[in-house]
Amino acid sequence: MTTSRRKFLRQSSQFATGLGLTTALPTDLLGSESKTAPSDEVVVGLIGCNSMGWSDLNSMLKHPGVRCVALCDIDSNVLNKRAGELEKMTGKKPVLYSDFRKLLENKEINAVIIGTPDHWHCLQTVYACQAGKDVYVEKPLANSIEECNLMVEAARKHNRIVQVGQWQRSGPHWNDALDFVRSGKIGRIRSVRTWAFMPYGKTFPVQPDAPVPAGVDYDMWLGPAPKRPFNPNRFHRSFRYFWDYAGGLMTDWGAHMIDIALAGMNVSAPKSVVALGGKYGFPDHASETPDTMQVVYDYGNFTILWEQSLGTGRGPFDREHGVAFIGNLGTVVIDRAKWEVFPEVEAGNYLVPAQPPKFGSGRDLDNHTLNFVTCVRNRQKPNCSVEIGRDVALHAHLGNIAYRTGQKVVWDASKNQVVDNGKAAELAKAHYHGTWALPKV
Repeated sequence: MTTSRRKFLRQSSQFATGLGLTTALPTDLLGSESKTAPSDEVVVGLIGCNSMGWSDLNSMLKHPGVRCVALCDIDSNVLNKRAGELEKMTGKKPVLYSDFRKLLENKEINAVIIGTPDHWHCLQTVYACQAGKDVYVEKPLANSIEECNLMVEAARKHNRIVQVGQWQRSGPHWNDALDFVRSGKIGRIRSVRTWAFMPYGKTFPVQPDAPVPAGVDYDMWLGPAPKRPFNPNRFHRSFRYFWDYAGGLMTDWGAHMIDIALAGMNVSAPKSVVALGGKYGFPDHASETPDTMQVVYDYGNFTILWEQSLGTGRGPFDREHGVAFIGNLGTVVIDRAKWEVFPEVEAGNYLVPAQPPKFGSGRDLDNHTLNFVTCVRNRQKPNCSVEIGRDVALHAHLGNIAYRTGQKVVWDASKNQVVDNGKAAELAKAHYHGTWALPKV
């Protein structure tokens, strides 16, 4: 590839990012570039290699000029497996770490991917920013509102690029749908529905505590969480159904779907939140978080509704997940596959012109990691900045807090705090244990 063509590709992707677009160039076109100038190379390290972290890394490596030199995980079984897979892909052996702090000391690395459980996101992101690394961190941003605020402060103070893994923000069909919503074509929007009806989770039996698996540094896995005996239900993947480490389906899928509602309505915080739910579908399951829940967020002139249901896949509009903007003239419904308009009818006429569904490409994650890499190079704000991640995490945590307290929660956005509710305010804080302390920014 000639220098002029390389410069054109780079400038074009920078231009797209500067306009707030996902990218003006398809990933496979950028992937055709065989060489990248050393000054443009993005050298990454992965912290948390088991699930989404590994998916994020694989996506990021599709883009030219990205090189992974280090992996970190507290489970040596996972670490060695991923190291072998990475070497097979790239032909080079990565440096392996069991302590993320040692990885952050690696001067060759200029960006990290954080794919650890939620209760680790704050410490690792803040330390990475302090070490001068840019960060791609999985959603939700953190496991408490207090931690989210610290992460915003750290990114700003150290001038770091922080992209949160709410990758719908980089999906062209999502953004097309939001443009349609904002155009006013469906009239005044009085409510937005968001939901995740997931067919998995039907079987989650209680299991006894067990010995720590060989090769696992369990104390390091717990980190700032309370000290507990090892239990397989609270470990890989299913950790998200226990309050110590995560917030259930709300912080998992809610962080994606509510984010789109906030983008469409251009809001960042509710006035108040109420929630109802429980372990209604599977009361004997091992989880602490609810399998069924409805949360209503009030903004004064419209509401956002979140609905979750584990073990059932037939959600609103016959979709497992989605967002529906309900206007006076019609409703726009979006999910990862497509978006479409459902017009209101008056006197036999559609109030919004009918149109065929618009389908996505299935490459939203690749677009999102490309946006991160581009922003690392040009220092522009990414599609899902730490502030955006904070806003949706605030909503998710307030929903869970309203559920856990059984009370209406009022939020004062000007003061960034819960109003006149000591129990709710306490749940908004981080509670670190052992030798770990909340980072200072």
